[in-house]
Amino acid sequence: MNYEEESRQTLAELKKKDHVRILAIESSCDETAAAVIEDGRKILSNAVYTQIDLHALYGGVVPEIASRAHVEKVDLMVDQALRDANMALQDVDAIGVTYGPGLVGALLIGVSCGKALAYAAHKPLIPVNHIEGHICANFLTDETLTPPFACLVVSGGHSHLFSVDDYGVYRIIGQTQDDAAGEAFDKAARVLNIPYPGGPLLDKLAEEGDPRALKLPRPKTEGRYDYSFSGLKTAFINAVHNARQKGQALNDADLAASFRFAVVSFLVDKAMLAADDLHLTKMALAGGVSANRLLRREMENACQKRGIQLYMPKLSLCGDNAAMIGSAAYYRLMRGEIAGLSLNARPSLRL
Repeated sequence: MNYEEESRQTLAELKKKDHVRILAIESSCDETAAAVIEDGRKILSNAVYTQIDLHALYGGVVPEIASRAHVEKVDLMVDQALRDANMALQDVDAIGVTYGPGLVGALLIGVSCGKALAYAAHKPLIPVNHIEGHICANFLTDETLTPPFACLVVSGGHSHLFSVDDYGVYRIIGQTQDDAAGEAFDKAARVLNIPYPGGPLLDKLAEEGDPRALKLPRPKTEGRYDYSFSGLKTAFINAVHNARQKGQALNDADLAASFRFAVVSFLVDKAMLAADDLHLTKMALAGGVSANRLLRREMENACQKRGIQLYMPKLSLCGDNAAMIGSAAYYRLMRGEIAGLSLNARPSLRL
């Protein structure tokens, strides 16, 4: 019996188990992470190594450096995750791994590690979409959350509004037509000489400023629920540069607050437009930008006014981590979706 046949046989047995524990690996960008998740809802361990210090010198993620760091740390994170869960590799039921989207070199490290562990331990291998993982972080935060619900995914590379029709079943309601919100935050932070990672530090600085100090244009999109941040980012950069050239005094906190307000209000307004049109009753946030203070406050206020139940991941689960991958892997496993040893990284994978 070859590996694929053995995995299929194991899959049938796992669907009957009372509890299924998955070792998950995440390496799509600049975090090397491993976790053990039970039944898609319970975190038994969640180990994360962040590379922020490695990339700070360059003002952003350097793919080659990220890949090398993953090579050095992935085994250590797997060992830590198993140790923290008080388990051995043979104690887990399956291996879940992010195979896209992300940096191809970084993804390959995690995929290679996942395949090696799955083959050596005779465990099924579950391929996970990184964006789906972010959505599933909400299942780890609130055990009462069940589909269907809408989810606003906001990160450095993605700004999408999804309808989660069932576990593992998604429909795109709206999406960015150009830049993602997180990327726009990072570029605005760079203009204000805020060091890497710019987005979170801009958010912190914005708490001290006046959000109406700088008037910025309202983006327009052809799609009713779509987003666009390229023009907004350019307008902000030009406004700052023009003021500096004229020798005008600038308050960085006010500028940060104004840009944050423009981005967040656009995100919330479009999400609420969809909520009103589609009569949504449940809304979730996901992605790294879901940790943004103003976004969380404004979404909470907007949903409360409409009687919509809002779900937000814990701050520790907003950024890249393997716990969310383990949750998504569980529901993929229950749908019978496992991979063979030919699994490859897919940097442009869509959900």
